[in-house]
Amino acid sequence: MDSRNIQYFMAVFEHLHFTKAAEKLGISQPTLSQQIRILEAELGTPLFDRIGKKVVATEAGNLLRLYGVKMLQAEQDAKDAIKELLSGERGTIRLAVLPSDLDFQLVPLFVQFKMKYPDIQLQVFSTIHVQEEVLNHKVDIGIGIQGPPDKRLIQVPLRSEPYYLYANSASELASKKEITLQELEQHSLVMYPKGFLGRDLVDKVCIIEGIELATVMETSSAISLLQLVSAGVGATIQPKELLKQHPERTDIVAIPFTGPTPVRHLELIYCTDRFISSSHRLLTDGLIDFFDGKNST
Repeated sequence: MDSRNIQYFMAVFEHLHFTKAAEKLGISQPTLSQQIRILEAELGTPLFDRIGKKVVATEAGNLLRLYGVKMLQAEQDAKDAIKELLSGERGTIRLAVLPSDLDFQLVPLFVQFKMKYPDIQLQVFSTIHVQEEVLNHKVDIGIGIQGPPDKRLIQVPLRSEPYYLYANSASELASKKEITLQELEQHSLVMYPKGFLGRDLVDKVCIIEGIELATVMETSSAISLLQLVSAGVGATIQPKELLKQHPERTDIVAIPFTGPTPVRHLELIYCTDRFISSSHRLLTDGLIDFFDGKNST
């Protein structure tokens, strides 16, 4: 099994369509089919079931995909290690972050990082599935909500952050110095849909306290939630630091909770079996220092 055949296999697994996979790889469909047959002969078992025009991965195919990702990543890690040895502070880093943190918190850090290390290419991806992106090797590093201990991951706690109520500065809520979750049962809220991390954190506390919050509108974007608050549609519950980087938003006020309060715990994660280059360490150290600075404010 060489890496080229694994790449061919992974392309077919991704598309479950030989013609589309061949187009992506830049080879002919017959050539791709032949290489997959060679790989299947070497392994002694079919990797795909071909039912008419439909292609379905077999149990062996699913197993090879699991190890194929690791094989290709190991090859890339070896290339990265040698490239770093020759080039110093260079390379590409793929970072996954939660959408709201990308939009409202981390961009200034990324600007500073680029100015300090101009030869390092930083690719930042906005996603609510941070851990999955890291474990699938789609990114190198992730910043997300703290999960249970996982032997596959290095997990570095970053900070804990309470949630606040964000209300229109012209609303009756704006005069409050603090508020309880129970009081919000009488007010209009705009929130993430159920199943989103931020919404689940809030709902978990509400369930424990026997509180039921009603939403008048739901959207998957923190930016759109704040636009709805600004328009007077309703208030929203978001992390305390959400608007710290945007003091010009005087049309929205942040009100702390008293009593039971949703809290999110952030962590930095990367795979235990990954090669961590000096450029990766520069970014992880920068991220840790960034959140340490926020912890002290």
